[in-house]
Amino acid sequence: MRTILTILSLVALPAFAQGEMSAKAWLENMSQALHQQGYKASMVQVQAGHIRPLVYLHDKVDDKEVAFLEYLNGPPQKAVRIDNTVTFIEHDQAPYSIFSKRIDGLWPAAFTNDLSVLKPSYQFVLGGRARIAGRPGQLVRIISKDNNRFSYRVWLDMESFLPLRFDTVSAEKTILQQLMVVEIGQFDSTPEILQEAIKRQWPQARVIRAQKQAYNWKFTWLPTGFKVKTRDHHRLFGSRDSVEYIGLTDGIANISVYISEPKSTELPSELTSQNGMAIVTERVGDAEVVVVGQAPSKTLVEIAKSLRLED
Repeated sequence: MRTILTILSLVALPAFAQGEMSAKAWLENMSQALHQQGYKASMVQVQAGHIRPLVYLHDKVDDKEVAFLEYLNGPPQKAVRIDNTVTFIEHDQAPYSIFSKRIDGLWPAAFTNDLSVLKPSYQFVLGGRARIAGRPGQLVRIISKDNNRFSYRVWLDMESFLPLRFDTVSAEKTILQQLMVVEIGQFDSTPEILQEAIKRQWPQARVIRAQKQAYNWKFTWLPTGFKVKTRDHHRLFGSRDSVEYIGLTDGIANISVYISEPKSTELPSELTSQNGMAIVTERVGDAEVVVVGQAPSKTLVEIAKSLRLED
């Protein structure tokens, strides 16, 4: 009898320990799992009524992170990451590489980086549990502290801590966008496709040198937590139009700001899609400002209006 009770206590221990974990601890375990574990996940992206299936593999080979992403519908589109270099393989152009520690388009940047960047803007709250892709999942709500951004929900595999589902949610609780795992499995050994990826000679990553910044635009207001991530000045591809580009992020949401001379064709002042992606246009002094991002349109308008040209 004592032996049976001992076995039962050992089985119950992980569940008890999980019950004591905070929402932040769940997310920290997720961040570590995304870096350390070897797994394959078949997923679907759902936005504005469109479903986009994809497959993602990740493992560590010779102490280097290796990842492979492939979109399964439409023209061939793949990406390979070896540590801090991502190579894109598309059907209509030669492969090219950039320096990056992640493949964009999946989980938010903060999920694989320092989660503390989210603290000023979001609170983490434990939710209930649900079965996703045949596995029990723990819900963590990432709730915006203000009305300047959306909130999010992520379900984590209770065994591996890997994310199983990620929702972008409006203030009205509408799901604007969703990334959901339909099948997931962990590796006993690294699959051949990842072993071959690390052996292959990929194009060398190039540093894109932007043209010298022409003007000194500054923001007098940004939503709490948003910081300038990228800033450059260049000509738009296939056009002679010169724009100043400023990329903003709070660790989850990304906002792009484009500043240029006014166009002869008047642009709409505001457009919002079903997935929460908004585009607003504002006239600031003698410049035309276009702000694009998955955030409430009023936030984008305020960001545009806050721009000032310093001497």
